[in-house]
Order: sequence, then C-alpha cells, then structure tokens
Amino acid sequence: MSTLFDLFERLSSLMRIWHREHPLLAELQPVQLSALQYLSRCNGYSDTPLAVTDYLGLTKGTVSQSLKVLEAKGLIEKRPDLADKRSVHLVLTPLARELLRELTPPDFLARALAAMEGDAAELERLLARLLRTIQQQEDVPGFGVCKTCRFHQQRDGEPHCGLTGEALSRPAAELICREHQPRDEAA
Repeated sequence: MSTLFDLFERLSSLMRIWHREHPLLAELQPVQLSALQYLSRCNGYSDTPLAVTDYLGLTKGTVSQSLKVLEAKGLIEKRPDLADKRSVHLVLTPLARELLRELTPPDFLARALAAMEGDAAELERLLARLLRTIQQQEDVPGFGVCKTCRFHQQRDGEPHCGLTGEALSRPAAELICREHQPRDEAA
C-alpha cells in the first residue's frame, strides 16, 4: 500500500514543481489554478463559490480569497443567477481559457502518456475506478461527468437532467456536476 501512496506523493510533487517553474503560472497559487481547472470543466449547476469550495475541499475563506485574486487578474467574472439574485455563477474569461489551453495537460504528462501507448487508457480506467471507490467509501462529493450520472436521461435524443427536470445541451453532458451520483449507486 505504501508504494501506491509513494507514487501519488511523487506525482503530486512533480505537479507542484511544474507549477512553480512554469512561466505562465508565476503569479498564480496552485489553489487558484485548481479553481480555474475546475471551473473550466463544471456545468451551470456547479459553477458557484460553494461548489468550488466543496470540490477543492478547502475553507470558504481560502476559496473566497482565491476567487477574489482570480477576479482581480481578469481570469473569472461573477454573474448573478437569473432565477436567484442572491446566487452568483463564476465564469472563466477568454484570458483564463487561453491560459488553460496552453497549460492543460502539462507537456510532461502528455509525453509520458503517449509513451505508455495502450497502457495509458488502462491506467486512466483504473484511476477512475480508484477515485469512485474512495468517494463511495469516504462519502465525499462525487463531482462526476454529467453523462455518467444516474439522473442523466435522453429525451427525444437530447440530454436531460432527471434530478432538476431541465433539458441539457450536449456539451453540458460532458461537464462535471456537483449533484452527480454514479449509476451503480442508484437504489
């Protein structure tokens, strides 16, 4: 077991080193980059400050300060919810989207996965399974991709959320949702 832990720890260290040494990230903290990456992958139900807090597993204060910095740098915008004026949605700016396009995935990771050829797909499958298992055993929020959720439905050939009753766009079905529940948990 310690070998797996050691591998994750070393991979995490390499990501931190990459972050510190990358010139485009000189002015961003790792938590800020994590928030941007999450916001680039989440849906409209999950782009709130509270969802970012839950996803990152940090305090509200830490996330609030990070979001203020990202807003001041012109990387995110806050937009009021049309139905609930007390709520805000966090939207990436074009500058943030361009930054993430240049950074994600890191070049060293893309090269390593390419060198692994067919084993890369198996590794991804196993890591996804490990993540799902941990989330289920530890009762932590799933934040899974919409189309893999037990509530995801097709109506007239189009994606639909069975939880909210709302029609979804096809691109939204590919995004992370904070309400996600794996199909195998359906009871």
